[in-house]
Amino acid sequence: MSKSTSDAFADVIEWAADQTWSNGKVGLAGISYFAGSQWRVAARRPKGLAAICPTDGMADYYRDRCRHGGILTSFLKWWFDRQVLALQYGRPRKENWGPDTIEGILSDEQLAANLKDQTVENAQYLYRDELYYASREYNLENITVPLLSIGNWGSIMIHLRGNYEGYRHAGSEKKFLRMITGRHDLPFYDDDQVEVQMSFFDAFLKGEDRGGWTDGSRPPVDLIIRKGNVGVNNRDAEKKAFKRRFENEWPLARTQYTRFYLTPDKGLSETIPNTRCSDSVSYRALGNINHPEFVHFESEPFAQETEITGYIVARLNVSVTALPGGPVPQDIDLFLTLRHYGADGEEVFYTGITGEPIPLCKGWQRLSLRHVNTEHPRHRAWLPHRDYFERDLLPVLPGEVYPVDVEVWATNVVVATGDRLVLEVGSGDTQGIGLFGHDTPERSIERFAGMNHIHLGPDYLNYLILPIIPPA
Repeated sequence: MSKSTSDAFADVIEWAADQTWSNGKVGLAGISYFAGSQWRVAARRPKGLAAICPTDGMADYYRDRCRHGGILTSFLKWWFDRQVLALQYGRPRKENWGPDTIEGILSDEQLAANLKDQTVENAQYLYRDELYYASREYNLENITVPLLSIGNWGSIMIHLRGNYEGYRHAGSEKKFLRMITGRHDLPFYDDDQVEVQMSFFDAFLKGEDRGGWTDGSRPPVDLIIRKGNVGVNNRDAEKKAFKRRFENEWPLARTQYTRFYLTPDKGLSETIPNTRCSDSVSYRALGNINHPEFVHFESEPFAQETEITGYIVARLNVSVTALPGGPVPQDIDLFLTLRHYGADGEEVFYTGITGEPIPLCKGWQRLSLRHVNTEHPRHRAWLPHRDYFERDLLPVLPGEVYPVDVEVWATNVVVATGDRLVLEVGSGDTQGIGLFGHDTPERSIERFAGMNHIHLGPDYLNYLILPIIPPA
């Protein structure tokens, strides 16, 4: 995702468009890294680029991939060691592929000297305005080619945000958002998904439009609606149960942003609770890495079937105090999870991108990076904008109560009559993270150990804002 990689990608596109065997129009398709790289190169507007289709691929290097709410992700180590380090130029391959490089196998010293370790650099740099991150920034509005952004509702830890935010901010006149479910890899190759992509590319690369892409007859947003408990990693069941629906915009214009208030008895209520000044709920920060402590707030059974589709924000009023004999805490890392329980009391899980069972969605925020830039043109009440600049760093003092709005990644679900939702607030990663956790040395005992508190008194309203969608 470096500047030099994007520059090289742009050169390849311009070269391909200029070949005698080319009609001068280049399209880009791919998932994961091969989607994330498309956003950047399209913003450079290379000659010949005519259409892009990023599938399940992050768009924001800092917010989507490296630092969720400012908290360093540990997935990068897993990914880098397997997908980059193992393939470094000059390193011997396990397979018998013949000579690996012109120079042959390089020494360990040469390999180390040539290596730019992304894991090390991500840990070393904390803010978006440092050169490491700043050099990877670009403006989505500079993308003007036709765009088909395909996002996966199950990609709750790395890519999902990039697809819906990439679509929303791209400057393309012809742009489309399509949502899917299932694992990260398999849907990309499904016959129906391939046909959608081929139809899109035929329209903008060949001038053969059989899908209404160019004449305005195709609505720009194509959602898949998750309804019912169909199990996990069952592609056929998802295809049968989850229906598709076209919409004209994202987020949906008819969204009713509804507050569910946190109550002292750990409920979620649409009514403002009666509270005392001393009301709070607490949990131990950090705790056991494998079993972080958390508190949960549960809604009443829904009185009627309710669709939730779109952006979510949680307002919390939090503080931290030291443990007896422990260090003075300097920060709080907030980990939020929204879970769905059926009327039978069993949790409804969905398919994560490696086939694992996952909840509806998650959100994160480092309290010292809580500053919101309300003057930024991208700021919305349903999506607070944070610059994550070094100048935005704010103090966290023991005992002081701080209000913070936590971005929870967008989701979709139809909650049946009698079902409940549960908001989980914890000190670390809980069930549903898959490979995408935040267990790094950065989250040290010296900085984070203590008791975290959510204050619920009359001066501290805490609530979850859910995007309720009335029938069209």
